[in-house]
Amino acid sequence: MVSKLFYFFKKESNRITEAAFLIGVFALLSQVLGLLRDRMLAHVVGPGTTLDIYYAGFRIPDIIYNSISTLFSITVLLPFFIHLIEDKNDDSISRAGKLLNQLLTVFVVGVGSLCLLAFILMPWLSHYVAPGFSAAERSQLVILSRLLLLSPILLGVSNLFGTITQIYKRFVVYALTPVVYNIGIIFGIFFLLPYFGVVGLGIGVIIGAFLQVALQVPVLASKRFFPRFTFRIDFKEMKRIIFLSLPRTLGLSLSSITLSIIIAIATTLHEGAVSIFNFSFNLQSVPITIIGLSYSVAVFPMLSFSYAQGNIVLFKKQLVDACRQVIFWSLPVMFLFIVLRAQIVRVILGSGKFSWNDTRLTAAALALFTLSVLAQSLTGLLVRGYYAAGKTWRPLLVNLAFTALEVFTSLGCLYLFHHSDYFRYFIEDLLRVADVPGTDVLMLALGYSIGTIANYYALWFLFKHDFLKDGEAKPFRRTLFQSFCGAFFMGFTAYEFLGILSNYFDLDTVWGILMQGVIAGIAGIIVGVCVLVLLKNEELKDVYNALHRRIFKNKIIITEDQHLS
Repeated sequence: MVSKLFYFFKKESNRITEAAFLIGVFALLSQVLGLLRDRMLAHVVGPGTTLDIYYAGFRIPDIIYNSISTLFSITVLLPFFIHLIEDKNDDSISRAGKLLNQLLTVFVVGVGSLCLLAFILMPWLSHYVAPGFSAAERSQLVILSRLLLLSPILLGVSNLFGTITQIYKRFVVYALTPVVYNIGIIFGIFFLLPYFGVVGLGIGVIIGAFLQVALQVPVLASKRFFPRFTFRIDFKEMKRIIFLSLPRTLGLSLSSITLSIIIAIATTLHEGAVSIFNFSFNLQSVPITIIGLSYSVAVFPMLSFSYAQGNIVLFKKQLVDACRQVIFWSLPVMFLFIVLRAQIVRVILGSGKFSWNDTRLTAAALALFTLSVLAQSLTGLLVRGYYAAGKTWRPLLVNLAFTALEVFTSLGCLYLFHHSDYFRYFIEDLLRVADVPGTDVLMLALGYSIGTIANYYALWFLFKHDFLKDGEAKPFRRTLFQSFCGAFFMGFTAYEFLGILSNYFDLDTVWGILMQGVIAGIAGIIVGVCVLVLLKNEELKDVYNALHRRIFKNKIIITEDQHLS
């Protein structure tokens, strides 16, 4: 039993669908823990001042992480290391190890210096992070944010180590890193929050970030990578890597700053608005992580290798196939999330200090966020396609324009909501929250979705122009049509079953709501799968084959997609 478990952790995955499925399973586990984390926060703390401070405390550390740590991100470093170790001899491993040591040294010194500066300036920065907070609330925010400044360092080192983990396709270990991160936070909620308050939550975050680093060290050691600090820095090589990373870093920095601005706007609304925004944002991130991120992580090493070998045909096929799988999974999830939004929120968060009004407001925000789930997932894939091709500046142009658009659309929706009774009544009636106070926070979710959807369409237009010829996107459109049909009937069936089942379950209890949502969802899925079978959907066959290989076959299947062993 122990040997089989050890083999499972060492096993490599060489097919896109199989690897994505494996990553998706562990991403699901991570998201389950993340939802448990949010449920505990909702139950113990509830939307309000304390939780608003907790979520606002991440803004400056997140900006630093996305501004500096991502200069040495997996998506940029992977092609460098693939090129260095493709000969698989001792000399190539040694050169790759030296590069890793240089990157580690430059990163820790650089991000550490910036975190120290932010530590000093935090009282001043807090006014911009949370302009709606009182002086006492900002004082707590400063303490928490200073503690969380350790997280960009630890998460950045984990990200750097993850490059080696992904090169050798140890996707199980890589996929477990967010799992242990959430375990650390849950530990903080259980054991530290009662004694240290909101600071205890921050300590849990740091514990989780440390566990991410520790989990990957054995993989590096098994491949003869022993990371250490060095004074022998090849600044010319560092400059080349940073130059290639800069577009992605600028894009992520702008996204983080944009999200921080939206949250800053939320602090000026009503107490608990930041919490409602973050709870719904975290829920909509579940399908994006499980589906979009899983396929992006699985396909990126293969894309990088295909493009490096000059096999552009295989490069395009891999990317289009991954996009088709993302569409296949994302559309049904979107329909089910919108239809079952109240059941999802009530079951996951609805206990303790999380009231029924909190549930309705979070569910409405979740529905608006869910509109952009497919767009966000596909955007991640297209961006990785550009990075694999070494064209890192291309997507930056789109991101610069459309992440800024998210702020303007959020402000525009908020202005329209406050100044147009017709628009406000339409939104509140559509989402069934007309009698709930604080509905203006929904406009931040709507504006965010509008901006991200526009971002995807602009990036897709550019990608087709750069890579795809006439007719090469046809399978993409076929999958879109078939998946939409399956998702539509899935959502319609689930909605009808909700009405029927409301006569048989006590909806004043969690179990009643859970059973109503589960049965309605299963009924919808059965109908949706039947529609896909009738349409002879290829993605459904791929999923079946991937499950069959993973569950019923013990040997590794070598395919044309394999590039390292």
